[in-house]
Order: sequence, then C-alpha cells, then structure tokens
Amino acid sequence: MRKALFRPVIALIALTVLACTAGCGTGASPASPVRFGGPQAGAALHAVPPGKRSLVQWPTHPIGFTEESRVGGAGRDTPIGVTTLHGPKSGFTGKVWVWAPPEYYEKRNAHKGFPVMEALPGSYGFPVNYWIGSDLKLEENLAQWSQDGSSLPFIVVMPVLNPDDKQYYDGSDIPGRPKIGTWLSQDVPDLVRQNFRTLRTRDAWAVMGSSSGGFAALKNVLQHPDTFKVAIPNGPDIVPDSPLWNGHARQERENNPEVLARRLIARGGPPVYLAFQDGSRENTVLPKVRNFIARYGHGPVHTRLQVVPDGTHSAATYVQGLGEGTMRWVSARMQGPTA
Repeated sequence: MRKALFRPVIALIALTVLACTAGCGTGASPASPVRFGGPQAGAALHAVPPGKRSLVQWPTHPIGFTEESRVGGAGRDTPIGVTTLHGPKSGFTGKVWVWAPPEYYEKRNAHKGFPVMEALPGSYGFPVNYWIGSDLKLEENLAQWSQDGSSLPFIVVMPVLNPDDKQYYDGSDIPGRPKIGTWLSQDVPDLVRQNFRTLRTRDAWAVMGSSSGGFAALKNVLQHPDTFKVAIPNGPDIVPDSPLWNGHARQERENNPEVLARRLIARGGPPVYLAFQDGSRENTVLPKVRNFIARYGHGPVHTRLQVVPDGTHSAATYVQGLGEGTMRWVSARMQGPTA
C-alpha cells in the first residue's frame, strides 16, 4: 500500500518545483534569500528582566534559506524557504522546507515564541516533501484556521522523510543505515530552534504525518515525549514494517509504537496526545487504528479519532479532517504564542 500512495501528488509537486526553479512563481525570484531569525532577536533577548528565564527560545544561529514559493490567501504572501541540512547528530544530509505564519511577522508578536508542527509526507517522502504543494494548501489553510480561531499559528517544518525512493526507513535509526530517527527527532527540531522564535516547552511541539509519515509521527511522539507533546497520525501504519529491519529484531521492537505506548503507560507519562485521522473508506488502516486506540488510549496516552466522511488514504482527506476538528482539538492542548 505504501508504494502506491501519493505517487501522483509527488510527481505533480516535483514538476511544480522544477518549473519554479526555472523561473515561475509569484513575482519574487526563487533564489531570494529568506531569514526567519532576524536581527531583532538579540535585542529582544536582553529585554527579559534580570533573574528571570523567558519561555521564548530565541534563534541561536539563523541562516539564509532559499525561497521556494509563497503562500497566498490567508497566508498573506508569506514565504516557504528551503535549505539542505547536514544533520550534526544523525550524520544525514537532506532538504528541509520551513514556513512561518503571518502572525510571526507582526510587530505585536516580535517578542513572542511560536508553536511548531513538523509535517511528514507519505510514500517515500523523497526528494520532495509534498506538504509544500500549493494543491494541498496546508499552509494557506493553517493561516485561515488561525485567523478564524480554530488553530494556533504554527511554524511548519517539512523535512524529507527518507534518504531515497527505494526503501522505507520507518522514521527510525536502523542499524547500518542513515539515522532517520535522529534526523527527525533532533536535527530538524534543532534547525527550527536555531532559526525561529520558538518556546522552551514540549507543549509547543507537534508532529504530523501521513501513511509512512504517520507512522513516524506516532512513533516519535511515543519515543520522544520530552520533545513532542502531540502527534497527528494520518492513516498511519501502526507497527514497523521496513524490510531493512531484517536481522535487527531487538531494535525493531524498540521502535514499535505498541511497545512504546505500553512503556509510557507503565511509567505514567509524560502525557501525549494522539489525534488520529482516517478516511471512512480506509478499510485496511481504520480497523488497526481503532484497535490501537482501544488497547493503548488510556492513562497518559490521550487519543482522538477524526473520521473524514467518504475520505480515502490521501493527503487531501487529511487536510479536510484538520479543518473539521483536529486542529481545534490539538491547539487546545498546546502552548500558543508567548512572550
């Protein structure tokens, strides 16, 4: 199922990215530099009263991103930037796209840190993360929902999910393979902290993903609850199934969400919030999700299931679900912009 998922979407986005590289867009050069940290960060840092620790995490090492595209509508022409990240902890090198909501640029919010959502694609998620696509309008919708009061204004970070389009790495550190688990849970969040005004609390960190990316979202929240508080697993796989685990049964078990959920429940937390989304026509995935919720949705593991009427195993279905209640539920359990 994974290999067939979202192929048309990936192909469309890849063509769009290539076309924009050749000169299309909204009038701005695709090579325009974008800096999200800004020179004001240092001055704002010194505005904190002596002896007090600000909840705001100021950018520590801002870099220049290349402008990929711009978000219209409620997104108010805000840029999506892209960079190639050489992960110092994972050793993996891959592309990462980032976007900040319109509120991030407003003068009244210049001293505020913002919540973050890491958005992971389905299928191989390489070489492009399809959440940057204008056809899905994730960023434009998030901006509209924030304006309507049904979502927090999230910074969105969108890394590649796998090192290639040949194998799935289950968002994990498989022995002898690129450390994709470390890349997603440490290197990518560190990149955001270095370049954006964020918050020093797990209450401001969420990870969303679809299909294979949904598995990675589910697994990483249960495996790293000190980093992430919320997961939005869309049509997710429930257990690891990469053939690369062959010969590594112990490590595979250490990356199994069922095992991780049992351990989290046994030790009593910290609490995590799992906002599952599925289409009503996902006849293979939906029963597995319901079973996971029935078995592990108690104690510190809080769950919710958004079933999209007539929905399929597709990114468009999951964006619809986000607007039909998921983002409101998630946002109510997270920390909003704070000074």
